[in-house]
Amino acid sequence: MKNPILSLIASRLLIAVITLIIVSFAVFFATTMLPGDTASILLGQAATPEAVAGLRKAMHLDDPAILRFLRWLSGLLVGDFGISYANDMPIADLIGGRFANSMKLAGITALFSVPIALTLGITSAMMRGTLYDRIVTVLTIGVISVPEFMIATSAVLFFAVYLQWLPAISFANEAHTFTDMLRVYAMPVITLTFSGSAQMIRMTRAAVVETLNTPYAEMALLKGASRSRIVLKHALPNALGPIVNAVALSLSYLLGGVIIVETIFNYPGIAKLMVDAVATRDLPLIQTCAMIFCVGYLILITTADIIAILANPRLR
Repeated sequence: MKNPILSLIASRLLIAVITLIIVSFAVFFATTMLPGDTASILLGQAATPEAVAGLRKAMHLDDPAILRFLRWLSGLLVGDFGISYANDMPIADLIGGRFANSMKLAGITALFSVPIALTLGITSAMMRGTLYDRIVTVLTIGVISVPEFMIATSAVLFFAVYLQWLPAISFANEAHTFTDMLRVYAMPVITLTFSGSAQMIRMTRAAVVETLNTPYAEMALLKGASRSRIVLKHALPNALGPIVNAVALSLSYLLGGVIIVETIFNYPGIAKLMVDAVATRDLPLIQTCAMIFCVGYLILITTADIIAILANPRLR
């Protein structure tokens, strides 16, 4: 049984690598098609044509696109992200602290959103058809229908403007005490938890309901087992693969939400760094940040696939 499992895992990893190569190609050429000339933007409107031409030559912007892509890809493979056009410093130094801030925000969000979503999804499946299940379903659909920027804007208006409990801008570097951390991370975490938990609740509920409809679960119910025992002993172990997939997919959705949240709350993370790089046409920095998000997404999805293979005998 080990060889089929290893071959499936190897195939998932191979697909992830191929996907990453395709994504790197798409990211590079999408950023090069951004409107505006990078050299002209960096030098300003008063720059002479000679100065613009000299800067383009110094940054190798006149080289063929395929040559610049291969040079950039070879640098990524050895950990060399290049030099930022706007800051004239290694990109690795720029993203170091920002990456840590984004990971901290994602970790705190996952710490809150995953237990809440799993609890609501599982209990809703256990009490399907009841008033509780309908309330959770309606609220979940309502949250899914609202975009992240609307949740973030509403949070700012309610907690920062009207109640004045929390700051409208999240200065993560100034959070030295636990109280400071609560004030800094409260609104970004609330926004991401709302947007990420809704999908997780629905997918978890669907996975548990599907397992409860299986013959062995119905047989256990006929034998007198309580619904909670059926869920804990039979449904959850067999629904582990779909639930892990639901968690991974929901966390991957946070990658898009992080960009919006960091921008609205001016949070010093890697997504905010990428948005600022777009304004200055800092192509190497944009490409590196985009690849980091793509790698994070692929890691989550590939890990979920592997766990689903190991947890579900039918996939082996």
